[in-house]
Amino acid sequence: MPKRLPTIESDVPEVVLITGFPRLPARRLANEILERDPKARLELLVHSANEPFAADLAVRHPDRANLLVGDVSGMDLGLAGAEYRQLCESVTTIHHLATASLREDTREVAERINVGGTRAILQLAGECGRLRRLCHWSSIAVAGKRRGVILEEELDEHQAFHNAHEQTLCEAEKLARAAMQRLPVTVFRPGIVVCDSKTGECDEHSGPYYLLALLAGGKHKLPVPVPGPATAPLHLVPADYVASAAYVLSLDERATSGTFHLTDPNPLPARKVFELVAELSHTKLARHALPTGIAKTLLRAPGLERLARAPRAFLDSVDQQVFYNSRRASELLSSHGISCPPFDSYAEELVHYVHDREEHSDAVASDADDQVDPFE
Repeated sequence: MPKRLPTIESDVPEVVLITGFPRLPARRLANEILERDPKARLELLVHSANEPFAADLAVRHPDRANLLVGDVSGMDLGLAGAEYRQLCESVTTIHHLATASLREDTREVAERINVGGTRAILQLAGECGRLRRLCHWSSIAVAGKRRGVILEEELDEHQAFHNAHEQTLCEAEKLARAAMQRLPVTVFRPGIVVCDSKTGECDEHSGPYYLLALLAGGKHKLPVPVPGPATAPLHLVPADYVASAAYVLSLDERATSGTFHLTDPNPLPARKVFELVAELSHTKLARHALPTGIAKTLLRAPGLERLARAPRAFLDSVDQQVFYNSRRASELLSSHGISCPPFDSYAEELVHYVHDREEHSDAVASDADDQVDPFE
């Protein structure tokens, strides 16, 4: 828990718009705000396809959490005129988390949601008369294929990208940073959000999930091949840390017009992560590293084919030697008593959660591709 929290010098209760609900980071952020600020009200933008997955929070907090069924990339966010005007009149803080799913890797979809959605949110922010802060949730993925040390203030370094998703995230962040000249914007770049550190809960459509499911499920007898030497750091972060960090920085005036890496300052190498999960799961890794292309082929073998669902960019990242300098984020977060927990402190919770999910039934696992990704 943080040692102290910044305060808002206003008697007017916070009204917070959160997009990207009900993904895990958005859910943890919503809970963080409700717990920390008893006067705050939430407006949760949800795509119609995901409304059934999002209803629980509004049911538990009917007076404080309101579901808005819309489309982040649509005109007026896909809302009725009265709903949109109400947001313009009441919203004090915006947390824009909505992005295209990693599995929706077409340029058209990524452009529409990542770039178009950011444009729509910036337009809304410009019309919010009571706006105190717009928090744009970007990603470390904006660095694309860069290697070496990435600074928080860096963005466009003429880098190449693994896919359209990364490229459009970078384009969206450019829009948000350009808006800093006229709006109180803060940009967050979380690492790979893997789970909740206290419960182990994962987003089952995240990049690491299927590999971790193979390791933690333990239903097969084959050693799991890991692409590449996997000596590069794997930049995993828990959702509850990211939510706490984003919440306090959204209230800290020093964070206005800043960009912050929400990452583990001491990430484990990818293979160490997989070895730890395998050890906790009583599963075996392949002894020798394999070229990435061969490993990807083997991962489609009977018993391992579920990993084919993992986004290719994640598999490529296990051997990308890149480090995210988080000096400014660490400096501000330390004043609030917040730091990123190391992976080995919550790996056991993650393994238990994934193991329990995988043990429900083979039917649940086989239906995963038929479920709607909560990406908006």
